[in-house]
Amino acid sequence: MMKKKFALTTALLAAGAITLAGCASGGDAPGDGAGALDGKGKTLNVLTDANTLYPEEQQKWFADVSEKFKAKTGAEVKFETFASANDELTKIQTSVVSGQGPDIYSLGTTFTPTAYATGAFVKLGDEEWKKVGGRDRFTEASLGISGPDKDNEVGIPARSRPFVMAYNTEMLAAAGIDKPADTWDGLLEQAKKLTHDDVYGLSIAYGDNFDPWKFIWAMSTQAGNPIIDGKKVRMDDPVTIKAYETYFGWLTQDKVVNPAAIGWKASQALASFADGKAAFMPMVTATSINTLEASAVAGKYAYAVMPTVPPGETKRPSDGKEAASILSGSNFVVADYSKNKDLSFALIEMLTTAEEQKVYYDTFGEMPTNAQAAEALEKDNEKLAPIVAASKLSVGTPFSGAWGDVQLGLTNVVVQAIPSLNAGSVSTDQITSALKTEQEKAQSALDRAK
Repeated sequence: MMKKKFALTTALLAAGAITLAGCASGGDAPGDGAGALDGKGKTLNVLTDANTLYPEEQQKWFADVSEKFKAKTGAEVKFETFASANDELTKIQTSVVSGQGPDIYSLGTTFTPTAYATGAFVKLGDEEWKKVGGRDRFTEASLGISGPDKDNEVGIPARSRPFVMAYNTEMLAAAGIDKPADTWDGLLEQAKKLTHDDVYGLSIAYGDNFDPWKFIWAMSTQAGNPIIDGKKVRMDDPVTIKAYETYFGWLTQDKVVNPAAIGWKASQALASFADGKAAFMPMVTATSINTLEASAVAGKYAYAVMPTVPPGETKRPSDGKEAASILSGSNFVVADYSKNKDLSFALIEMLTTAEEQKVYYDTFGEMPTNAQAAEALEKDNEKLAPIVAASKLSVGTPFSGAWGDVQLGLTNVVVQAIPSLNAGSVSTDQITSALKTEQEKAQSALDRAK
């Protein structure tokens, strides 16, 4: 037991400050015993992220879920939220290591490999999948990061958040542009054409804690560098350096991004696009729909798959992947120490039905992982077609217990560059030096994980 706790602590600490933050026949059948469980007098504890965009709606959703589940099983559901990655990490570390705490955790897909490495969550076999309605209940793409392979899975897909690009259809039409480019270089040329007066081609959130690394990872993967390649970390690869040069260059050299974006979070970048101050906003999810539909660009925007050809190229290299988005979203995992495992799976079964996933989408704009619900949405709303396409073209981040260090390192390079961005220039030497430092840290983490 002590060895297990030590391994868990090590794996969680290695995650750093990352976010824990993406119907076949018979797939939506309720799990065995889900409605017959006697949970009277019991309380099921769930840890999830605080929804800062829709806090009131989230509290109401918590209450509704608890009421429904109590009517179904007699058990109460108590939700606990975390407001930041550090807060999240601390709560998981203390509760899981002590063997007391939430029964269910809602983890971001990129943290699932680290969670798997701890050995602290229930491994999903045929019996567990049956309790949540069957593995075929879920979209194939959303299952891509439940575990290292189908025989070793811990994550049950909860929500899907494929990233796409929003664009102003009116601006593009006025400029004679038929559609967004499918190469990063082509997008830059369009952005230059659409930058004028107080309108910029791109809306980018350089100050966000979560989005910047996703640009670097996508461009690198498209160019043939998965960042972790077997036993080797390749953060200092030339194509990754090129990705940073491109990302920073939009602001410092190309002047297609508002200088204020240096300090923007994703919500501020979205607000700028929503005010009609930008032509494109890459790296948004379906959660932006509610905001945009109530904004100045309502009826004047659409979504497109982000470019899948890396910077400096006119076509993707043979060893590159499309990587339209990271395989993004949330997974439910059940704590191995939980004394309420059956109730936990019953709640997850309820929350992953087509009906409940549609409710969640209508409230928060998060795409379903339930295949039946996802298919219905795709048919009913053509605006979602690019988002569904991006989901199918998503690529999972490397399934490694060291990925947390890599993700944190990629983010640190951007954080460290903020003063230089403010000064107007980020040199290649600075990027290379920062990546070398992060490379050494990440390689050490990978060596330990192996």
